[in-house]
Amino acid sequence: MRPHTGVSPSELGIILTLIQATSKRTKQSMKSIAELRKSYERAELDESASHADPLQQFDQWLKEAIQSEVPEPNAMTLATVGSNLRPSTRVVLIKGYDARGIVWYTNYESRKGRELAGNPFAALQFHWVELERVVRIEGSVERVSSEESDTYFHSRPLDSRIGAWASPQSEVIPGRTVLVTNAAKYAAQFLLQPPRPPHWGGYRLKPDNWQFWQGRKSRLHDRLRYTLQADGGWLRERLAP
Repeated sequence: MRPHTGVSPSELGIILTLIQATSKRTKQSMKSIAELRKSYERAELDESASHADPLQQFDQWLKEAIQSEVPEPNAMTLATVGSNLRPSTRVVLIKGYDARGIVWYTNYESRKGRELAGNPFAALQFHWVELERVVRIEGSVERVSSEESDTYFHSRPLDSRIGAWASPQSEVIPGRTVLVTNAAKYAAQFLLQPPRPPHWGGYRLKPDNWQFWQGRKSRLHDRLRYTLQADGGWLRERLAP
């Protein structure tokens, strides 16, 4: 005699059908990464409509990203290379830009700081997904002046200034308690006027190569490269996507 399950054969058949249907939908929804794609159709980037100066083109695109309220339009990926020739990346925030270059601030003793000390060249990338746009920037890197670092540091919220003291960035720590304890210690020590830590300040990337990428339909994207010339001008060229 079979044990009584409380489910009739017809009900069991319905349950099995539902399980199979759910399994099929799950498999369909779990597409292979290779199958994930979209069609880019928002805009275009034409030589005749782009600026001859890449900084002006960047200024226009960044302002459009801000006006479009894309998430963190000021976020950029920073790539550096260590003495072992291994590249590393992380996301930082642009804090200024002008004819001299692109500026961000960080801990000089972090991994990126150590790598820039040994190899003062880097690459930056902005990816504004909603606008289907990418900007890539390459060049040499230098520290900004102490005055610039001081000015920016003192414009930061108090907890961020304390955080610059509390975090031994890129170092191994036994737990989050270290950060909380350090923050409490430096808050008590400096009260409302923490000075800028000597290991913290700004960097400026001086571009010698810019690339602007605009997604287009059928993977025939627009891609313009600007290369710095000996006379200080810029050579603008279209690259195959």
